[in-house]
Parts: sequence; structure tokens; C-alpha cells
Amino acid sequence: MRIFVTGASGWIGSALVPELIDGGHQVVGLARSDASAAALTGAGAEVVRGTVDDLDVLRTAAAGSDAVVHLAFKHDIAFSGDFQGASDADRRAVDVFGDVLAGSDRPFVIASGVAGLKSGQLATERDLPEIDGSALSGRAATSMAVLDLASRGVRSSVVRLAPTCHGDGDNGFMAALVATAREKGVSGYVGDGANRWPAVHRLDAARLFRLAVEKAPAGSVLHGVAEEGVAIREVAEVVGRHLDVPVTSVSPEDAPGHFTWLAGFVGLDAPVSSALTRELLDWNPTGPGLIEDLDEGHYFRKGAAEPTA
Repeated sequence: MRIFVTGASGWIGSALVPELIDGGHQVVGLARSDASAAALTGAGAEVVRGTVDDLDVLRTAAAGSDAVVHLAFKHDIAFSGDFQGASDADRRAVDVFGDVLAGSDRPFVIASGVAGLKSGQLATERDLPEIDGSALSGRAATSMAVLDLASRGVRSSVVRLAPTCHGDGDNGFMAALVATAREKGVSGYVGDGANRWPAVHRLDAARLFRLAVEKAPAGSVLHGVAEEGVAIREVAEVVGRHLDVPVTSVSPEDAPGHFTWLAGFVGLDAPVSSALTRELLDWNPTGPGLIEDLDEGHYFRKGAAEPTA
């Protein structure tokens, strides 16, 4: 298949492009910069220049492709205070793709998230996100709109990713926790640290997106989760050991001051199952687990990636 990928040079996209090419597909990647275009060319992909705001570019690229994978999201503005703007831009792009692909039975796969599906309870692919009209629920509303495209003749699916897609070069939540521990001189967790985060290695996540394109039925909800829940205290202990700093409990009241923007996430208890996804697509994660990956040490190297948020 000829597959158009937005976010093709990003964290998951840069793993997905070679995964698709190795699977015998032709990749067309959206690039908004010279550096991204060069990376995609070097990986063997065709390049289309533009951003998710260039709706005519998206429309033309999708029309000329056999499938679309939408990974791009304006994380830069989302984490600097304009999540609504990022969510709105995402919805506009998805609506364009839906209109182009309607009636074609072509695959359309997007990335979403599992965070917040069920607090303190094991969430499954059957659980639906709460949509309350807030800016933060906008991306969830977009994911539901994508699932609804199945009724319009699109083989649509949503890959809900674990909040931690880890690996060498990760600049997300794990990098943020490491940076906070360096700055504060302690590796912290909230309360007793028993709350759990699901996790997946980026290469396993990339393989899941390929499988979704190739064979996910229309209207599928898929969970990009390899580990149902890793206790945050375990994470803090590994970070503390590698940085040689104390491991300390932070009270919920003090969490905003200690973790800043990360405080709303680090205390979440959000175990998630991917059993239905594994059975449906024969997806079997093989990458290292989160604790093993942290222990490999790449998060603690001098010059390791800083968090983007």
C-alpha cells in the first residue's frame, strides 16, 4: 500500500516509517521542516511538505494514497497552554481525511491515548472516554468521530497509546521525571507511589500501527499497551539509583509545586489492558519493559533528550 503518514518524523512516526517500509509498503510522510524532510528521505520515504494546518495538502496526499495514518498533533502549543487550539487543528485535519476516504474502505488510523479512561480500575478497549466539552476531552471526541467513520465506508481505527511510549531518545514523561529529579535533588512519587502507569516500547507501538493499517476491522479501538501498569514508586527508585539522589514521597498537596505541569499525571492510577488488541491483531510486544528500559541508562546520559513540554 501507499500510506500517507502525518507526524512521520516524530517519536512514533520515525519508528513506524521503517516498520511500514520493511513490511513492503510505500510511505509518504508529511514534513514541516528541512530537517524532517531529510530524515524521511534518508529513511526511504517520499516527502510532502506542509503542516496539519495545510488542509489542501492533506486532502491531496490522502486522495493519492491507499491508507492514512495520522500521528501529528500540535504538542508544542498544547503543552504551552493552548490545548484547545491543538485539539481544534487535529479535528480539522481528521475531518478532511474522513471526507476524502469516505466510501473507499481504505484504512485510516489515528493516535489517541488511554490516560483517564478509568481511574483506579483496569480499562479495556470497550471503555469509552468521557467527553465533557472541555479542551482536554477534545482529542477524545476526535477519536470517537474517527470510529464513526466506519459507517461512512472508511476502515477506521484508533490506537490508544500508553502515556509512556519509552525508548532511547524519548523526550516525554519519563524524561520529564528524570529532569525533575535532577533539578530537585530527589526522585519523587506521589503518596505511597502505588499508582500505576501503563507503558509500551516505541517499536512495539510502531508495529501495532502497521498491523492496524493492514488488518484492523472498521471501527476498531486498539490499545498500544505492553505493560498494564508499572508502579510509579518503582520508576522513582530506578531514577534515584541512576542519579544517586534520595527517593522521596511527595504529598498530593505538594505535588503541583514539586512536579509543576507533570503533577496532574504523575499521581494518576490508570492500569490498562490490551488483551483484546492482542487477540484481534496477533500483536505480541517484544520490547523491554519500562523498568528494564530505564535501567539501560539512556535516560540518564549527559545530553539525553529533555522533555518537550
